[in-house]
Amino acid sequence: DFIGAFMLGFEPQDAVALLRLDDLFVESFQVTDVKMLRGDHLSRAIGRVAGQDGKTRFAIENATRTRIVIADSRIHLLGSYGNIRLARNAICDLILGAPPGKVYNNMRNVAKRMNERY
Repeated sequence: DFIGAFMLGFEPQDAVALLRLDDLFVESFQVTDVKMLRGDHLSRAIGRVAGQDGKTRFAIENATRTRIVIADSRIHLLGSYGNIRLARNAICDLILGAPPGKVYNNMRNVAKRMNERY
């Protein structure tokens, strides 16, 4: 698990967390699994997920307590099962063309709910 996560592009300390915690999982999917895109449209979708200077990616990571690696047209998620689902839904919304502001708003609400739960 550690070597696989490291090879996918996760930071070493995140990959080590896979060994120490039982409820961490890695999930990968292609951008084209969500929506068939080619050329500039594919590049634009990947850019929307990353955001300017990685802002969107970091917002999703912090709100859902996951780690995200964007490698070409593949997206890898590391986190607990429920958190991965939330992050994947946000990323899929961005790929499908939802405005980033709406996704940020949803992430803010999710983060608020998670803080109440813990």
